Amino acid sequence: MTSRPPRILAIAGSDSSGGAGIQADIKTITMLGGYAMTAITALTAQNTRGVHAVEAMAPDFVAAQIDACLEDIGADAVKIGMLGSADIAEVVADRLEDLPCPVVFDPVMIATSGSVLADEATIEVFEWLMEIATLTTPNVPELEALGGADGMTARGIAYLAKGGDADGPMIEDRLVRPGLEDEIWSEARIVTKHTHGTGCTLSSAIATRLAVGDPLEKAVAEARRFVRHALRQAPGYGLGNGPLGHQAVR
Repeated sequence: MTSRPPRILAIAGSDSSGGAGIQADIKTITMLGGYAMTAITALTAQNTRGVHAVEAMAPDFVAAQIDACLEDIGADAVKIGMLGSADIAEVVADRLEDLPCPVVFDPVMIATSGSVLADEATIEVFEWLMEIATLTTPNVPELEALGGADGMTARGIAYLAKGGDADGPMIEDRLVRPGLEDEIWSEARIVTKHTHGTGCTLSSAIATRLAVGDPLEKAVAEARRFVRHALRQAPGYGLGNGPLGHQAVR
């Protein structure tokens, strides 16, 4: 009998152009052998050049999507991405607070194109979500907005400081865990403008690897490998920051 795939619930916004958000989550989870479920927090009209419009879902409807998945199918891991509003962030935190499975929180604030995806009120609720999460995955500007490395470390949470937005030919990602030595990955930058959805892809990949039982360090390492392959296989679509090549990764 074939073993059943791990169940991953992705809570995030929809990207109409397919490169980021829920669409990137589903592709990533599926390519890594997981079963993807979704709770859509917002609809966006966007492409590789920017976000043109956003319609946040009603918080009760987001909660209903989460409840429908968890009450019937269940979950082995959860990934949180774009939330859309402070009320939605609070509903998500409330639903996940006592969930006995790994939670990966990508604190999405700004899209690759530069569009703002979280206001100050929403960012304030991130504190609650970071306490719940097994791992939080901020990029350089998100880490700064959340209080920097000192502020994150003082909270006593595990986080992955992503270095893709920093300058230089090398990218350094740092996994920080309370009471443990930092794990650092340093690799040459893949020079490409096709980076739309890298954060979504990475966090979903980590959640999927955690769902199959990988320890956190291995889950991050495997997820990074997946993202780097997908960057190299980007199809080159769009006039701006194009999507990754999820389907080309085997």
